[in-house]
Amino acid sequence: MYEMSTSRRDAYHHGDLRAALVALALEAIEREGPEKVTLRGLAEKAGVSGMAPYRHFTDKAALMNAVARHGFAELRESLRAADDPNPEKALVAFGVVYVGFACSRPGLFRSMFGSAPPTPTDQLAETPDTVFGLMTNCIAQLVPPPRRSITFLACWSIVHGLACLLVSGRIRQPTPSSAELAESLGAMLMKGILQ
Repeated sequence: MYEMSTSRRDAYHHGDLRAALVALALEAIEREGPEKVTLRGLAEKAGVSGMAPYRHFTDKAALMNAVARHGFAELRESLRAADDPNPEKALVAFGVVYVGFACSRPGLFRSMFGSAPPTPTDQLAETPDTVFGLMTNCIAQLVPPPRRSITFLACWSIVHGLACLLVSGRIRQPTPSSAELAESLGAMLMKGILQ
């Protein structure tokens, strides 16, 4: 048993165990769901001792927090790619991308919102380089300051709600695609925002 453990550790050549564990967790989350991911299981897949992940993550919650941060970075890059100089078009495009991301990466999406919520000091909506900062910037160009917070909440609630309903299978075989649904809801919301 000791020889097997040693040979498996010798087979480990990632160089960055932390990044390797996050990558393995991302794969496992999509395949099995976030609930089934364990640090020991990931260690086995990485070919390291069962205790090695604990040098990088104090527990599963810490790993899932790293996975969530990875997911938000990935979503942010997708939103940036869909950005448009016209804030109305950009906001609708952001909704379509958000829903599309959730539908294409349901395990990661669930993990992103299943980890500990950000603290008030994170200021995610105030920082322009975040998912919520990109959305807030568009809203700031469309509505006066007193209405910005409630407009942000309305936009996020609609796209996040649609994403959750689609990912959980609550909307079964919609006639329009998820992108068309998101675009239609975005256009409807935009009419309310601009009144």
